[in-house]
Amino acid sequence: MRRRIRFLTYNVHSCFGTDRKLDPARIAAVINECRPDIIALQEVDVGRARSGGIDQAHMISAHLQMQAEFHPALHLKDEKYGDAVLTALPMRLVKAAALPSVGEPRGALWVEVDLADVKLQVFVTHLGLRGSERVRQATTLLGPGWLGGINQREAPVVLAGDLNATARSASYRLVARQLRDVQLQVNARPRPTFPSRLPLLRIDHVFVGEEIDVTHCKVHNTALARVASDHLPLVAELEIDLSKKHD
Repeated sequence: MRRRIRFLTYNVHSCFGTDRKLDPARIAAVINECRPDIIALQEVDVGRARSGGIDQAHMISAHLQMQAEFHPALHLKDEKYGDAVLTALPMRLVKAAALPSVGEPRGALWVEVDLADVKLQVFVTHLGLRGSERVRQATTLLGPGWLGGINQREAPVVLAGDLNATARSASYRLVARQLRDVQLQVNARPRPTFPSRLPLLRIDHVFVGEEIDVTHCKVHNTALARVASDHLPLVAELEIDLSKKHD
């Protein structure tokens, strides 16, 4: 038996589109075009004045009839900004914490998604803008408090998000030593995700552990996606072998 999951990662740019319009419903519509089972979001506003004080994580999840887990990397009084995981599948929060940062605070979110026969470990993050900072953040994520504490033969793992890192960067290479880039697992040329109107950089990534196969992967480049955010969503079809024991 094999379980197939459609996974999407998306930097939503606080739901401000390239036309400068604020529209969480439009972001939800882009996501809905892809019909994902699990969604990793970055640059999500909750209670921020600039975006009308709304809870974008729960607004988007309500449009999609899903549940949301949100972690604020930035928290100033009642204003929050960070990462989220959305799914209609049973999900529990394992850990949400800050990463070592210079300038804008960065963080990561770890949830366990219950697929009935297997518990999928999902990590979502948005790494910093400086190369040395990203290396420290990636090292932390791969360390014992996060991915390093998991036996990947027993628990399938996905790491996703805007890593602000191309395949040539040191932080990308650190992650790629332990996990597999989904865009490199299929018979197609890797596609960039940023900027959405004319994609040039491949900085949004999904990585998987050794227990997960990738059957299909694409950058979702539609007319709506090109205007909804300054990034395009990355979608991967993942397949988990349920005949192996996973705790």
